[in-house]
Amino acid sequence: MATVSLRLGDLVWGKLGRYPPWPGKIVNPPKDLKKPRGKKCFFVKFFGTEDHAWIKVEQLKPYHPHKEEMIKINKGKRFQQAVDAVEEFLKKAKSKDQSSHNSAEEKNRRNSSEERSKQNSGDEKRKAGLSEGKVRKNMGEGKKRVSSASTERGSKSPLKRAQEQSPRKRGRPPKDEKDLTIPESSTVKGMVAGTMAGFKWQPSVSEPVKDGDPHFHHFLLSQTEKPAVCYQAITKKLKVCEEETGSTSIQAADSTAVNGSITPTDKKIGFLGLGLMGSGIVSNLLKMGHTVTVWNRTAEKEGARLGRTPAEVVSTCDITFACVSDPKAAKDLVLGPSGVLQGIRPGKCYVDMSTVDADTVTELAQVIVSRGGRFLEAPVSGNQQLSNDGMLVILAAGDRGLYEDCSSCFQAMGKTSFFLGEVGNAAKMMLIVNMVQGSFMATIAEGLTLAQVTGQSQQTLLDILNQGQLASIFLDQKCQNILQGNFKPDFYLKYIQKDLRLAIALGDSVNHPTPMAAAANEVYKRAKALDQSDNDMSAVYRAYIH
Repeated sequence: MATVSLRLGDLVWGKLGRYPPWPGKIVNPPKDLKKPRGKKCFFVKFFGTEDHAWIKVEQLKPYHPHKEEMIKINKGKRFQQAVDAVEEFLKKAKSKDQSSHNSAEEKNRRNSSEERSKQNSGDEKRKAGLSEGKVRKNMGEGKKRVSSASTERGSKSPLKRAQEQSPRKRGRPPKDEKDLTIPESSTVKGMVAGTMAGFKWQPSVSEPVKDGDPHFHHFLLSQTEKPAVCYQAITKKLKVCEEETGSTSIQAADSTAVNGSITPTDKKIGFLGLGLMGSGIVSNLLKMGHTVTVWNRTAEKEGARLGRTPAEVVSTCDITFACVSDPKAAKDLVLGPSGVLQGIRPGKCYVDMSTVDADTVTELAQVIVSRGGRFLEAPVSGNQQLSNDGMLVILAAGDRGLYEDCSSCFQAMGKTSFFLGEVGNAAKMMLIVNMVQGSFMATIAEGLTLAQVTGQSQQTLLDILNQGQLASIFLDQKCQNILQGNFKPDFYLKYIQKDLRLAIALGDSVNHPTPMAAAANEVYKRAKALDQSDNDMSAVYRAYIH
């Protein structure tokens, strides 16, 4: 969005992360909230939602000039409710302004009437005085008094005397009427300063505190019953990021708080593949109120509708997600008998969440789009536990509009989502992320076995690592798996080895060396040879002790 000149009280369209432009109003931030450093931004409260945020000025547009444009590109029910809320706000403001204007005009008419009455009275008195003066002049008396009286009346006109008797200048509305204009400029200051949902807004200069705007209450506030919650604590739970690369994300440190306020899309959702990741994802979609139809080769999902084939699911749903194991499975799902492609018609949407290579996802995108469908790749970073908790990290690329249409779904299944541009970018990024994770896991296993063979305590090594810079949930969980000999799959070993292999091929395609990943890949291949494929990735430890 282009940079524009904006002021406090302006109605605007604000772009927040992956969400479409939304109508809001520039207001004073809470006194406890510091303005972000860097680029110029305004604090905006959004209509029809329970959200507000600091928005960079380049992500803002004036409301009225762009209203028709925004209504054309956004058709959602909640969006229309937000626009209706703005119009209702404007209607009430205009009504108050008209009432004030009429009151001012009525007072002006009364003042004018009084002035005309006083002026007529003055004229009559002046005529009477002149007649009296003439009589006295003819009689040779009172000449001096007539002259004196005429001089006094000439120094102050009847209009000026009327103004002195009036408490204010004619035609100017009273001070409290001046602020009741439509909130299109900074004169709306008096309307935006008020208390909000348990904490105080910083009021404008010398203006009274008013009740909070019913259209504006941060969704994280709705998760607590404490009325005096500190706003700084809330902002720690929601972090809005926009990188210079053009990727965007919305991050929430407390998935339960964020997911608790999701308004599910009214679109019909399909889901293909109920493995370790897919099962948890569907559970969270259902939990948050989405209508979901599923298909899986072997299992059903309680609470979800069952589709007989991938083609049937796609043909009956608006947006269909898929999460399968590898490139071959992804292609078979789309191109095979009764596959996704047979159900694609113009407007149907397909979102592939599988971790595959860029060539595979590009091929799938081309065939989907060739049938008039819309395509988005959205592989996820995480494991079974994070999937169950709705705390996945989603990397998306492709159709930006579809990415935004998936907003409520991504909020239900993840804590963060990134939009990375054109198709293939998410696949590449996902492979790099898993390459780092797989290599790190192999290094952890190597360190624990080296500690064991040199007579050092593995538990002590873990305690030391947990107190240092490498401390993380991942490190602790995987080390505990090894120490307890529990390799129940949270992330299949065979899949991390597949991702390492694809990442190495990605490096080869651009002539970039990946020696660390190559070494780790060999260790995982040995673990697979030891029949560890269907165990957790931490079972790579067994490759070092056999």
